[in-house]
Amino acid sequence: MSRKKSVDPELAAKLSRRNMLGVAAGTGAAAILGMAAATPAAATDRGRGHGHGHGHGHGHGHGKTEPVLTPGHLGIQLYSLRDKVNSLGFAKVFEELERFGYDEIEYAGYTQGSAGAITIPQLRKLARDHGLRPIGSHVNYADDNNPDAYSFAQNLEKVLDDAQALGLDHIGTASGPFRHGDTVDAWKRAAEDFNTYGAAARKRGMKFYQHNHAEEFSFASDRPGVRLYDVLLAETDPKLVYLEMDIYWAYCAVHRFSKTGDGKPAPFDPLRYVLKQPDRYPLFHVKDGVKNEEARDGYDMVDVGDGDIDYKRFISSVNKTHNGRRDHHWQAEHDNPVDSILFAQKSADHLHSLREKRR
Repeated sequence: MSRKKSVDPELAAKLSRRNMLGVAAGTGAAAILGMAAATPAAATDRGRGHGHGHGHGHGHGHGKTEPVLTPGHLGIQLYSLRDKVNSLGFAKVFEELERFGYDEIEYAGYTQGSAGAITIPQLRKLARDHGLRPIGSHVNYADDNNPDAYSFAQNLEKVLDDAQALGLDHIGTASGPFRHGDTVDAWKRAAEDFNTYGAAARKRGMKFYQHNHAEEFSFASDRPGVRLYDVLLAETDPKLVYLEMDIYWAYCAVHRFSKTGDGKPAPFDPLRYVLKQPDRYPLFHVKDGVKNEEARDGYDMVDVGDGDIDYKRFISSVNKTHNGRRDHHWQAEHDNPVDSILFAQKSADHLHSLREKRR
């Protein structure tokens, strides 16, 4: 059953103001909200697989199909909506996410900026009231120049206290493991840090995780044939340290780091990393890009469904692993969307539209 609700006129007016950060000319948020309040026929069309993108697995009614995305496992990284959280607050943002059919959220901070103060208990209640399950949160790894920093290294217990109060299953960092440098030994030290945080999180019933960018797949400065990501995997305890693969950045790394530091071929496939150890990857960032061989990263970031990354294949492959459909969660993200509300709506529609033959 669709979770979409009718449009809030006051919210539509606020979202349509042209001074909102990231709103493109000619793309009024009121129009977006109109799409969100879909007619029953439109909602049915979405369920049949009509969505955005370049034909990555949209169903066309041939035979019995099922959703590629596990029901109840669609989330969004709130960093993508930070402009609206800042200007409107979590409550209004959560209203829209509920309307678009999101099930989960991943935090990137617990404050609202100009929208005013909010407490951790209030934030937990807001999410619950809108049917949104807080699945994880990104917190800084370390700030060694500030003993009061809100980070794992400086204030581990406070970080875990807040995560526990929010009811999180996962608590992690999007910081690269470069705290001690980019040598093999430096990453072994970072792995020791992560094992410590993972053990502390596990005692509270949570999983600690690390979210990658492209640089994690680069090579050690002292051993140019050793990929740093492999050091992290080898030196962390799989029962204590988990990974959130940002699929976009992993494919950017394929473009940037398919040769070792001394120029030897070193191709890799991000999906194979997951399939080798699927239990280590409970969370994923679903971020899209258009291939661009001239760009540093090999891709230009776009809204989910508008790019070239085959998410039907990726999600389906992961879900076929042991406990895959139950244990893996998919968070839509765009680092700098032109219109964050439109991005959230398009991403949900696209990912819900992906269909495959029933197993």
